[in-house]
Amino acid sequence: MSRSSTPLRLSGKVAVVTGASSGIGEATARALDAEGAAVVLVARRRDRLDALAEAIRHEGGQAHVVAADLSDPAQARDAVAQAVSAFGRLDILVNNAGLMLLGPVADADPTDWHRMMDLNVLTLMHATQAAVQAMQGQGSGHIVNISSVSGRGAGPTSAGYSATKWAVGGFSEGLRQEVRLLGIRVTVIEPGVVATELTDHITHTATKDAYEGRIKQMTPLEAEDIAAAVVYATTQPQRVNVNEILIRPLDQG
Repeated sequence: MSRSSTPLRLSGKVAVVTGASSGIGEATARALDAEGAAVVLVARRRDRLDALAEAIRHEGGQAHVVAADLSDPAQARDAVAQAVSAFGRLDILVNNAGLMLLGPVADADPTDWHRMMDLNVLTLMHATQAAVQAMQGQGSGHIVNISSVSGRGAGPTSAGYSATKWAVGGFSEGLRQEVRLLGIRVTVIEPGVVATELTDHITHTATKDAYEGRIKQMTPLEAEDIAAAVVYATTQPQRVNVNEILIRPLDQG
């Protein structure tokens, strides 16, 4: 299917989206594609990535699939390398892959802390380093890190998760100051409650039940709402660096 001849805002751009097999990642890939970007879809679930890539191609877009376990830093770096190999450049990296393993500190399984640190922080850092190395030769690029409202404040059962998201905020701000004169922009997006699969992975049963009960009492954000924030940040003029977007459901306190 051919697309409109009207120029799209991200035509000619190449975007890598991690955690693209569902939720915010999938919605973001679709939204960036709709603006004309070629998208590199990165996640573990190859079947879902293939289905998404096929849908994007059917609509006239360009998509490349990288099935990777992003808990392995080498695979995160390789995903960026594959994007450059497939399309010749890299303009946008959306670090979306993450885990939210909530639970009280006293009862926490330390394995959960390690898993969150590895994926939410270290993988993001490794993928970002690889992306910056590719972008600095171009003199342009955009790193978008999907954080959380938990990166601005913490509460009961969120200590471990909040620690990872505070780390994302600190890393992002330090990076912004390093790369701004290289033409590379950095944006942190901090969603509140979003209707995604994140809660499926919570291992502490009481916390999982309480959190899901809380969601039922409000109208959560949809993945497409966060994707729209990504599009907003990445389609601004080059002189504009949207550093931070905090976005909550209307009825979230």
